[in-house]
Amino acid sequence: MIEKIHKTPCGNIHYWINIIDKDAVTLVFLPGLTADHRLFDKQIEYFENKYNVFVWDAPAHAASYPFEFNFNLMDKAKWLDEILVQEEIVKPVIVGQSMGGYVGQAYAELFSKKLKGFVSIDSAPLQRRYVTGIEIWLLKKMEPVYFYYPWKWLLKSGTNGVAMSEYGRKLMYEIMMGYDGDKARYAKISGHGFRMLAEAMEKDLPYEIKCPALLICGEKDMAGSCIRYNKAWHKHTNIPIEWIKDAGHNSNTDQPEIVNELIEKLVKQI
Repeated sequence: MIEKIHKTPCGNIHYWINIIDKDAVTLVFLPGLTADHRLFDKQIEYFENKYNVFVWDAPAHAASYPFEFNFNLMDKAKWLDEILVQEEIVKPVIVGQSMGGYVGQAYAELFSKKLKGFVSIDSAPLQRRYVTGIEIWLLKKMEPVYFYYPWKWLLKSGTNGVAMSEYGRKLMYEIMMGYDGDKARYAKISGHGFRMLAEAMEKDLPYEIKCPALLICGEKDMAGSCIRYNKAWHKHTNIPIEWIKDAGHNSNTDQPEIVNELIEKLVKQI
């Protein structure tokens, strides 16, 4: 994997890429809110010698910091497209975990003809129809909640609360310790992420997935209403869904072999 930098008006985005064949499928891994590229280590390890692979530290996260917080979800999708164009990637398959899945849906809205496949891992639909007004209001008010919440409790909920496996929890602990001593930054990243998510929902755009797609969700995903959202998403769109046993919100770290197999199955259909 080669680390590269993409410059934007708000800051630099760091990403890692391995191109085997530019005309082949490229797996575009997008981590969730507050996580970084390490979230997909087990996927990169499995796929990097089989397909083109890409993963980034999302804007304002990890190596992609410092970064101005005046961007929205569509900006992230546009920057992602700029990188893919720059790298001459023509068959992107987005694999987005949580917030990464929302970025994938924003990309599908803007560049539907470019997207060749979409895998949602413990994410949720971006359409307005799935959320209530109070849920959107709460999403906009999360920064002070995170700021005033004791760090040791945030650390516990951010590790034990999102993963079931020892590996998954240890990985998230290591990622979260990158914010140790700077809870204000953690709260800023979280609050801004939830706020731009709410704003994207309020746009009430179609966010239709027109390519081959798969929903993946851990059976023990306790993050918000993720399980409820995924049931409704599957019901209204008929996008196939796979429930992962003994997995939480980060099912790709709890059951990487199963998730990798499901991703590869979708790729072979394309």
